Amino acid sequence: MTIRRGLYAITDNALGEQLLPAVRAALEGGIVLLQYRDKSADHARREQEARALLALCREFSCPLLINDDLALALEVGADGVHLGRHDGALRTAREKMGPAAIIGATCHDSLGLAAEAASAGASYLAFGAIHASRTKPGAGTASLATLAAARHFNLPVVAIGGISTDNAAPVIAAGADCLAVISDLWQAPDIRAHVREFSRLF
Repeated sequence: MTIRRGLYAITDNALGEQLLPAVRAALEGGIVLLQYRDKSADHARREQEARALLALCREFSCPLLINDDLALALEVGADGVHLGRHDGALRTAREKMGPAAIIGATCHDSLGLAAEAASAGASYLAFGAIHASRTKPGAGTASLATLAAARHFNLPVVAIGGISTDNAAPVIAAGADCLAVISDLWQAPDIRAHVREFSRLF
């Protein structure tokens, strides 16, 4: 499955009952990837929401990835999974999800981690936080130089962390194929229009 350049939306628990309407607006705006991120232990609700999001994504031909939960991704038939450093082996995810799945890897600010992820079958390499992040306030920072250097892996490069329409242009210029955004997207007064604003930067 190919990854298009553009805005990569990651869901926010704070959306609550507005999750599906907000995601629909983002899909109508033209996001290129959606990641369902919910760290709670409520498996029944997470499964229900993941299935509902997958149905929505199918309407718009947008891949749905599950954050840090390979079992849930397999259970609902998602298009892929995003794995952090301590969320299971990339090779295992690739074996279980197959060659067409999108498997993302958190690489922080490390080209060494990126090399490991690339050799283990990652579909894209995610670096961050690019700027201070409201979602992960304690996250270390990743430099634009790392984004540029990561181009030699010949995999899509994803930038995450504190990205907004005001600071995104240099990140794209440095080599980001996708901008992964949480707070700046879902807190926008018009989500659909805000996605289009991001898309114009590409």
